[in-house]
Amino acid sequence: MRRRDFITVLGTTAAAWPLAARAQPAVMPVIGFLGVTSAGSQPYLVAFRQGLSETGYVEGHNVSIEYRWGEDQYNRFPDLAADLIRNHVNVIVTLFTTSGALAAKAATTTIPIVFSIGDDPVKHGLVSSLSRPGGNVTGINFFSSEVTAKRMGLLRELLPKATRVGVLVNPSNNVEITEKTVKDVNAAADPLGLQIEVLKASNGDEIDAAFTGLVSDRVAGLLVGADAFFVSRRVQIAILAARHMVPTIYTVGEYAEAGGLISYGTDAADSARQQGVYVGRILKGTKPADLPVLQATKFKFVINLRTAKALGLEVPATLLSRADEAIE
Repeated sequence: MRRRDFITVLGTTAAAWPLAARAQPAVMPVIGFLGVTSAGSQPYLVAFRQGLSETGYVEGHNVSIEYRWGEDQYNRFPDLAADLIRNHVNVIVTLFTTSGALAAKAATTTIPIVFSIGDDPVKHGLVSSLSRPGGNVTGINFFSSEVTAKRMGLLRELLPKATRVGVLVNPSNNVEITEKTVKDVNAAADPLGLQIEVLKASNGDEIDAAFTGLVSDRVAGLLVGADAFFVSRRVQIAILAARHMVPTIYTVGEYAEAGGLISYGTDAADSARQQGVYVGRILKGTKPADLPVLQATKFKFVINLRTAKALGLEVPATLLSRADEAIE
């Protein structure tokens, strides 16, 4: 090649190179999503994605999500968290699970983690404080365990003559949370003159067995503990409660929508949306340590009047007047 031709080719290549470089697509950030149940039984993904979109991120467009599901087995979380890290995710989300949040924190001290849990994150060592989380972890505390006394009081109003009620807990969940649920229920039941029957279930067959036990033990009502596995089984639980004529109170409104009698607790969809917002802010560069743990502020009391009628219950007017939603 003659010198003049070489210079011409070199000049053309140099001029074209910046255009080619600019044409290269930016690397899409990846969110690692750690869930308790399975994609088909998760009612809060829409709300989480809404929160992401509020910060400008849309799944499949400018962000991708790697999903890992525990399939109702809490002991899988350490392996699932490690798998997300091997896939070089930019941030990890754990939805409504203390066990998942703890597994993610144990797996990495550098990748940001955004949790949502119903218990005290400081007590569990997830953050240093609510206002100044420190480290790589922050999230949402939705106070599920703190409103146990409120739920017990609502059940007592609905069943004023009851002397014995049950509480359903999942022994496969975090041991501290399960024990605290039972302790809180007993503390709330004692001044109301109620005796407590503790029922345990960690799979579908055990849920069936728990309701059979309720009937044989002549338990007047049931409180379902806060647990993502139970939420995934909300249809099964609502059907069994109706079949065995057991008035039951739940933690989130999705139970009542599935046919459950009454529910009181945090607006879980709003908590998931707030998680999405936090994840988006972190992807834009905010450090988890600079994002205080949010406290849930929206609570919902839902009554399913169709279910009450089927159970032969008359909902007191004082109770109905306080409901945020009545399903007819």
